[in-house]
Parts: sequence; C-alpha cells; structure tokens
Amino acid sequence: MKIFVSRAVLSFLTVAAVLSQEGFAQRANMTEAETKMFAVSAGYERFMGRWSRLLAPAYIAFAGVRNGDGVLDVGTGTGSLAAALEASMPASEIVGIDPSEEFIAFAQKNAKSTRVHFEVGDAQALKFQDASFDDTLALLVMNFIPDHSKAVAEMRRVTRAQGTVSACVWDYDSGMQMLRFFWDEAVALDPAVEPKDERHMKLSRQGQLGDLWRAAGLMNVKEKPLEVDQAYSSFGDYWEPFTKGAGPGGAYVVSLSEDRRQQLEARMRKRLLGDRQDGPFTLRARAWCVRGEVPKP
Repeated sequence: MKIFVSRAVLSFLTVAAVLSQEGFAQRANMTEAETKMFAVSAGYERFMGRWSRLLAPAYIAFAGVRNGDGVLDVGTGTGSLAAALEASMPASEIVGIDPSEEFIAFAQKNAKSTRVHFEVGDAQALKFQDASFDDTLALLVMNFIPDHSKAVAEMRRVTRAQGTVSACVWDYDSGMQMLRFFWDEAVALDPAVEPKDERHMKLSRQGQLGDLWRAAGLMNVKEKPLEVDQAYSSFGDYWEPFTKGAGPGGAYVVSLSEDRRQQLEARMRKRLLGDRQDGPFTLRARAWCVRGEVPKP
C-alpha cells in the first residue's frame, strides 16, 4: 500500500504544549525543567524507551498488524514501536511521527532499513491523505495529546476502511510500578506535590480509551490490559534517568534542592532495595490497550 509522506514542520515547543494541557492535574504553567524533560533522547530511551521496547511486541499482536501493511506510528518518540514493526513485519512500510525534532533525529539514525521513515508531525493535524495507512498505532502517547478526540479522529481519517486504529496508555494509577513507587515516595516526602502525581493522567483508567474509540465512531472496539516486567541491574540503572530530567518524574527531581533530592533518593533506595546496599530488581507495568476498525463508507 502506498504511503503518502509529508514534511510537516512543528516546533519542539509543541512538546511543552502537549504536556502543559490536560496531561496531569490541569496545571496552568510549566516549569523550565518540564519544558526540557523530553529533549534528551538518549536519556529518555533509558527512562521509558526500554519499557516501550518490552511492550511493543505484545501491542503489535493485539493491534492485529499484518506483514505487508502500511503502518503509521503516532508519537513514535525514540522509535521503539517502529523498530519492533520493522523487525517483525519485513514487508511493511512504516512512518513514525513525533513533535520532537530531537526524537525524530534519534529514531531516524537508528532505523535499520529504508522501509521506515520518521518525520516531525502533530497527531492533531496529520499531514497525510485520507486512507493512507492500513493500521495507525499510538503507543504510550494519547494521554499527552492536548486534544485527544481530535487526534483519534485524525488517526481514523488517515486509516483505510476496515483498517485498525489502536493505542496503549500506562495504568498510571496502580499498574506502572516504576512510576507508582516514585510518586508514592515523592508525595510521602512532600504532600504538596500530589497534583503532579501521574496517577492524574487522563485516559489511564480502565475503559477510558474504549469510550474514546467508540465516541470517534470506530467499530468492533476491543480493550485488553498488557503487562511486562523490566529488569534493572542496579539502583543507579533506575534512578539516573530521573536525575537527568527524563519524563515528568525526572522534571520534578531536577527541580528539587540538593537536600530534598537526597531525601527522595534515600526513600527510593529503601523502597526498591530494602536492606540491600544495591543489586538487581524487577518491576512490573500494566498498560490499557484499545483497538477499533474504521467503518466502511
């Protein structure tokens, strides 16, 4: 299937807009740390890209992607989902879009074939013709898009009739231990930061994605939780990305005074290691996933 590729130009400031809106707790203003939090691609890869890579194979299977399909990866980030599609679907062509120029450059540099293309783009205004793709996927991004209803309408528009539109969002409330443990300790240390807790993320509760998909007019909507386990080699393997400002949690960490940062680190060490000095540990995460079909005209 022919894929129509555009050269959308969108400022990296869109990332700030995405995260400043409904993302969590309806905050009106972003700190400088939050504005920069997704700018360092390699750091984010260690923070969340590793989780995306674990989740991608099960998500692709759930989404029903078939070898040879033309696929759009919305909010590709550092390219974890696109890379998994590239490896598992040798006859497919894949386009990944993201508002971050830094992420797109990182993903394109790591592409293994010409079947994969990355470009800067906005999920709320996709620069593709109608029915350009067989499948449109959005892994761990819908909750960050300011107008998620507009985004899913655009995803439906660029997907052919009877093609599949799908998405996954972490269960930020109780199912994503890497973040749940962090925010539990951050709030215990300073209850005033509770509004920043990512459990307030939209679309992260069971059934919310399904409601959104049905409201968009998609058919045969199905929902499923997917779980993965992540192995960490040491406390530093877990904690260092936070200290570099990766993700909302990292943005919070780098905003702290040195004393308060050390207190939070001590609490996290106790939470993850118990009485051990250091060593490996494993954390589990659950994502809520949805898929639906574009109806015939």
